[in-house]
Order: sequence, then structure tokens, then C-alpha cells
Amino acid sequence: MITIYGIKNCDTVKKALKWAEEQGLEHEFHDFRKSPLSEDTVTKWLEAVGHAVLVNKRGTTYRKLEEQDKSLLEGADAVPLLTSNPTLMKRPIFDIGGNYLVGFTEKEKKALLESA
Repeated sequence: MITIYGIKNCDTVKKALKWAEEQGLEHEFHDFRKSPLSEDTVTKWLEAVGHAVLVNKRGTTYRKLEEQDKSLLEGADAVPLLTSNPTLMKRPIFDIGGNYLVGFTEKEKKALLESA
């Protein structure tokens, strides 16, 4: 079972959910606006993929942050900020039995199909 994390109104998440359905991949969707993430979950993601992959520096949420908060996102203090502002993370995030993929490019599609 694949868990797809994101927000319902994100275009990339919509594409990923539609694609997973078309591929017949068994999955569930976790909307982290409706169901907040735990700090443990975000910590696991950061440990697995790193700040550079997980943090979305191109989004409006990031651009609106104060410089001191932006610097927090580079270190261990990132978890509370990411948990309280989940749109600071790139989307979608795929959990494939404890292995994580972030984003939805051909690379992620191939990895998802290989894991199925």
C-alpha cells in the first residue's frame, strides 16, 4: 500500500492521484491540511530525503517567511515549522513501506511502478 501525502487542491497531487488510479496502484491519500502530520513523520522524511529535497523553496509559503524562519528550515529546528506549515514541503510525498519519494516526475513514476 502506498500512502500519498499532499493537499487536495495541489495540481501535482491531483495528477499523482489520477495517475496512481490509472496504474491500478493500491494507495490511500493523506491530506495534511485536514489531518495534520506528526513531528515524528516529518522527522522521518527529513532523515530519509533531506532538507534540500523536502523543503519547497519555490512556493509562496516559503517566500512569505521571515529570514530567521527560512534559516530554521536548514537545521534540526525545521520539524516544528514544517509540521505547522505543511505547504512548506514539496508535494506529493509517497510513502512506500517506509521508503519515501518526493515530487512527481518520470523518476518517481518509474520508482512507484517498480515498487508495486
